[in-house]
Amino acid sequence: MADVSPKDSGNAKGKGLKKEEIVDTLSEDDKELKERLETCVTTLVNAANEASVTTAIRNNALDVMVNELRTATASMTSVPKPLKFLRPHFALLKSCYDAIGDCDNELIELRARLSDVLAVLAMTMGKPEERESLKFKLAGVKDYALLRDRKSPSKHADDNLGSWGHEFVRSLAGEIGQEYDQRVIDGADPNQDDSFEDLLSMIDVIVPFHVSHNAESEAIDLLIEVQRLKNLLKLDTIDETNYQRICLYLIKTADYMSDPDDLSEMLETALEIFKSQHQYFDALRVALRMNDTEKIADLLKACTDPLMRKQMCLLLGRHRVNFDAEEADIEDDDVELLSELIGNEKLSEQFLKLAQDLDVMDPKTPEDIYKSHLAETGGFSRRRDTSANVDSARANLASTYVNAFVNAGFGQDKLMTPDNDWLYKNKDHGMMAAAASLGSILLWNVEEGLTQIDKFLYSNEDYVKAGAALAVGIVSSGVRNDADPALALLSEHVEGESHVMKCAACTGLGIAYAGSAREDVMEILTPVVESSEGGPTTMMEVSLAGLALGMIFVGTCDDMVGGTIVQRLMEATDDELDHTHARFLCLGLALLFLGQMEKAEAMIEALRTVEHKIAKYAVVMLETAAYAGSGNVLKVQEMMHQCAEHLTEDAEHQMAAVLGIGLITMGEAVGSEMALRTFDHLLHYCELPIKRAVPLSLAVLNISNPDFAVIDQLSRLSHDPDIEISQNAIFGLGIVSAGTNNSRVAGLLRQLSEFYSKEAGHIFCVRIAQGLLHMGKGLMTLNPVHSDRMLMNGPALGGMLVLLHSCLDLKSTLLDKSHYLLYYLTCAMNPRMLITVDEELNWRPVTARVGQAVETVGQAGKPKRITGFQTHTTPVLLAATDLAELGTEEVFSMSSVLEGIVILKDNPDYEPEEKK
Repeated sequence: MADVSPKDSGNAKGKGLKKEEIVDTLSEDDKELKERLETCVTTLVNAANEASVTTAIRNNALDVMVNELRTATASMTSVPKPLKFLRPHFALLKSCYDAIGDCDNELIELRARLSDVLAVLAMTMGKPEERESLKFKLAGVKDYALLRDRKSPSKHADDNLGSWGHEFVRSLAGEIGQEYDQRVIDGADPNQDDSFEDLLSMIDVIVPFHVSHNAESEAIDLLIEVQRLKNLLKLDTIDETNYQRICLYLIKTADYMSDPDDLSEMLETALEIFKSQHQYFDALRVALRMNDTEKIADLLKACTDPLMRKQMCLLLGRHRVNFDAEEADIEDDDVELLSELIGNEKLSEQFLKLAQDLDVMDPKTPEDIYKSHLAETGGFSRRRDTSANVDSARANLASTYVNAFVNAGFGQDKLMTPDNDWLYKNKDHGMMAAAASLGSILLWNVEEGLTQIDKFLYSNEDYVKAGAALAVGIVSSGVRNDADPALALLSEHVEGESHVMKCAACTGLGIAYAGSAREDVMEILTPVVESSEGGPTTMMEVSLAGLALGMIFVGTCDDMVGGTIVQRLMEATDDELDHTHARFLCLGLALLFLGQMEKAEAMIEALRTVEHKIAKYAVVMLETAAYAGSGNVLKVQEMMHQCAEHLTEDAEHQMAAVLGIGLITMGEAVGSEMALRTFDHLLHYCELPIKRAVPLSLAVLNISNPDFAVIDQLSRLSHDPDIEISQNAIFGLGIVSAGTNNSRVAGLLRQLSEFYSKEAGHIFCVRIAQGLLHMGKGLMTLNPVHSDRMLMNGPALGGMLVLLHSCLDLKSTLLDKSHYLLYYLTCAMNPRMLITVDEELNWRPVTARVGQAVETVGQAGKPKRITGFQTHTTPVLLAATDLAELGTEEVFSMSSVLEGIVILKDNPDYEPEEKK
């Protein structure tokens, strides 16, 4: 028969049933259990004080109750029967407990054990705010301690927590957290253990219990609540079976920590656990997540496995960390090879091998991308006169960029590498872009690239020379070369007289040394930022030099660079600050603090002293860059508050705020989802300046990740009557689909090229978007988030921000003469490949499963990390949301995340199928 809960019995009484009739609904076993427990309670309480009921007999009665409570089972939705039957006697047992004195050891033991029982009963019967369960438990602990002091220890003292089961331990942990908070409110110092000794002694039992029973997340939550996370490192129950779950929970929970000290403590704890388990690759990922480059040398030195060390260097190369392997003082013959791996010197070779393997080496022409012959298909044309008089110089310029992006890294194309005819089909800045495109085509291949670019450095044409200087910087993007060709060739032009050469050289240095924090490069660029004499061109040089410094010192909070840029902004005249390129000087400052959160506060205050409308823009830009990728809800609210004012002019700061919402929430699933809803509201209710930035912010959330809903939204906005909204939406389509060859976007862009066939500006935007879509023939990505969405690459995000902030004023930047800023995207370009190699770094194809990444935080056991997978043989291409895992047990991978170049080693325990 079904049990009757107290609640049900209350209803039954209400319907006129007597108590005896309710008891009759119980089964025989239940009746017997109920009577047995009632007898135990009567004996234990001994209300009549009968002399025959000795303490020993009362202890026996308590033993029966304890045994029934501990062995009781229940379903998920019902209360265990002993708890239910003891409910009416809870008050009686409490009064009995209060009546026991502490004169006799036997009575003290009885009281201690009764307090354990009452703690369990209080879990369902006590009032939550009174924390009775914890109070009884603490009282019991004191009694057991008293018995120990009296040299009469109880045998029950050690086993009075875990033996009551998970649910009780979990309930008690919740009350400990509340009690801790209350004591802190009452004035206890959270950094001193004295005020919390009783709680901490209990925590020292609960945490190992949770960890050894697959409830690691609850153990961590409790330690976070009582601000004692470091105690986790003292546990000896952390081993190879559970360290991954513990560290994954710590890393993912860290994203929700608003206090920077708590955040760094959580990541520090994860790093120490990885180190203790000799997982140095994962420890390095955490160190990079903390932006703590000082730990790199220690981790490389501590790692004794030469293969894992190589894998760590490959990760440093992917993250664009400027680190010299010799600094780690490693006793290894291969220090030179490790430095090459960190410097990405093998990247071009591996990328070209991948292209050969996938048979995409043949160069593509811009016409292969535009597919103009498809435009009139099915008689579809909104404008009959498609031979419209489009500015041919502008069309050639667009083709230059499309050619540069599509053939990026392949070393050959059909416009620039066979002969130089194309160069002279352009004029002025177009020639500069064409010469610079060589750098993109020969990307990462510094040796061969310089040979081909060198001849243009001696051209009589200033613009060609400037383009060649820029190409030297582009070809070196992300690659470290001992000869330092970019610095050697460009430094003289930075100090020269020619305006166009100065601009090109500054931009080239910014691209070549992005993320390297090189002081020798800073010394060359700083005088340009500080210079104030000269005509209207000076501000452009100052801004581009400031932007280059921001890219080189991205995320370092460098005082020298920050001080120089702020000083220049303070000293600038209103005319200089009105210059459209002044935004890039502000961006340079913002990039210094990329992802550094509260470290930007002092600089924000300094910026507020600038008396010009650009100060607002700079403050918002700096604040959003500092919290990029953090998902910080309070900052998102601040940015939305900025958008609440209805301004129609001087609203640049609002545009930066909209871009900031996307920037803060990128890389974090829940925040991104909420931001998409916010953008809908902004499009409905806000003024034009805000609407113009929405397509760009949508693009930030989905870089190289063509999500169906976002493409749909951008496609609608690309037909907007407002010129700037539609142009930004077209650029947005290019960014979202960059390097994916997405056929849906390709179709939309072809339609747009026809729709806007008479609009030169729009056509240029469509062409650039098409170039981005087919970037690297579909083998590259611009997404700055990598290593299973854990790390954000500073230079890559910096390069994206240059493009996005240029789009806030397209007419004066990309559609004018500063289109070469598009080449900053080469800092974000990276092959989206998975290549498996052997110990000698030669290709070793194996089967790999590639599917959608699944969130496994807090799940017990070994849950599947991917879903909807397909099995391929490496090398394979990975999309932004893809995750790969090995499809064979024949080998181990040195990397816990299969991305980029992964080193494999044989599994010594593997037996082929037929031998088993």
